[in-house]
Amino acid sequence: MLYVVVLRYIRPMEEVQLHLDSHRDWLVTHMKAGCIVVAGPMPSRDGGLLLAQSEDRAELDAVLAQDSFHVHRVVEYDIHAFEPALRAASFPANWALEAKAL
Repeated sequence: MLYVVVLRYIRPMEEVQLHLDSHRDWLVTHMKAGCIVVAGPMPSRDGGLLLAQSEDRAELDAVLAQDSFHVHRVVEYDIHAFEPALRAASFPANWALEAKAL
């Protein structure tokens, strides 16, 4: 299952910045593990977005619980699950097994 996770900062940017390095370390760890596919800040600078792959929501929640942004309560997550039906041929098949490649 793929998940779109929108992170919205709920604390002043000065507090968010204090945890940015550990948040990036968390991202790298879970990208290497294959859970987080892509991540980055939104142009508005009021949060970020990530695309994650997980067997189920409980597994994703366990990963998100390790994020320093979550631990220090500087973000709220808005999580949307979806099952890809179509994918670009260049999108890795292992992230959308049931999706038809175009």
